[in-house]
Amino acid sequence: MSNYNQFFIRMQDGTIKQINPFTGTEVWTVPGRASKPITNAVPTTAKKIEKKKKEDYCNFCEGKYENTPPEKERLVKIGGKYVAMKGLKPGILSQTTAEFRRVPNLFEIVTMEYWKKNFGYQYPEEVKKRKEDYLADKAGYEHVMHIINMKLQLLGRDPTQVSEGEKLDMSDAFFAGGHELIVGRNHYIKDAEFETQLCNSGEMTPEEHYQYLKFTIKGLEDIYNNNKYARYVSIFQNWLKPAGASFDHLHKQLVAIDEWGVSIEREINLIRKNPNIYNEMGANLASYFNLVVAENDYAIAFSDIGHRFPTLCVFSKSEAVYPYEMSDKELRGFSDIVHSVHHAITNQIATNEEWYYTPKDSIDVMPLHILIKLRVNTPAGFEGGTKVYINPMNPYDLRDKIITRLQEARNEDRIAKISIGTECKTEVNPLMYYKKYYKA
Repeated sequence: MSNYNQFFIRMQDGTIKQINPFTGTEVWTVPGRASKPITNAVPTTAKKIEKKKKEDYCNFCEGKYENTPPEKERLVKIGGKYVAMKGLKPGILSQTTAEFRRVPNLFEIVTMEYWKKNFGYQYPEEVKKRKEDYLADKAGYEHVMHIINMKLQLLGRDPTQVSEGEKLDMSDAFFAGGHELIVGRNHYIKDAEFETQLCNSGEMTPEEHYQYLKFTIKGLEDIYNNNKYARYVSIFQNWLKPAGASFDHLHKQLVAIDEWGVSIEREINLIRKNPNIYNEMGANLASYFNLVVAENDYAIAFSDIGHRFPTLCVFSKSEAVYPYEMSDKELRGFSDIVHSVHHAITNQIATNEEWYYTPKDSIDVMPLHILIKLRVNTPAGFEGGTKVYINPMNPYDLRDKIITRLQEARNEDRIAKISIGTECKTEVNPLMYYKKYYKA
């Protein structure tokens, strides 16, 4: 345990000092800064909503399909089965109800111009044909122009002063861009009465959440296939405005970038020094300090140390290091744990969900893992000056709150059958990703 104690120290006064083994971030939890309980009760200040047959509360809702750029794909439920549909024109969008939609982001983080001007990017013939077919359709052309004009207005430009040719060039991003959204169907939960009863990841059924993750990973593959210059696709989910969401409507984001990013670069360097670091400093450390909250045959979740915000980490146990290589059983098991954690956190706490996985051009491998960060505190002057962060909820408090919520949810059949808390029999080195190193 001696090599672990440097990362996790409990002082005599009750202060807990933590250093994240992967980032080096130092965090203190100081006695007296008590954290609030996690509850899904409707606040007394919540306002009632106007019930509608077809939701149209924001631009991601079913009643406003035309307010997003041309969708690339949708997942619909037909006879109990989920069916993917691609290439739909505006005139038939309302003929089916999308459980999930994959649509371009109106305002890209990494733009189409970035790929064109820096790499000479040219989109594949299949994508070119899809754009031509969409624009050849009268309703399709009008839809594209409607979205472009809306974007120009939001940018403070007069659409009437922009030529048709420039607008059509701008629309390339709708068909070949590398910043996409995976949008959920529901804005509010079924039978919602108040504005706080929003539909987040945890409010889905386990099956719905599995389809959500599977559809997201399908989008990841599609981005890679359409852009050979994309070295990594960042996947994340901002839930509620305090976490950076534009709309309080569930959606994930996928952003293609031409590098790995600082976090992945740092972790790859650690892997090169110690290929088993995710077991040693992730799952094993969590087990030794009794921080594990949930587990099944395919994934493990624990209250993580050394984060600015209270954070739960979910690791895949699979040998597969690329999300799209996981078997259906492995992905479903991983999804069940992620879904359970989100349900325990509730739909009323703002969260960031961050994905980490092996870049497609890396020979060093890491397991798929997701960090779920609860945005319940705001770093301030002390943190900025010292780079020591004050987290109001220590890992044990977070563990206990989540375990209590998970037990309640399992008793009510709201989550999949998983092991919780002390039921978890975490073995040493449960993450199988490292076997990739020994297959030569």
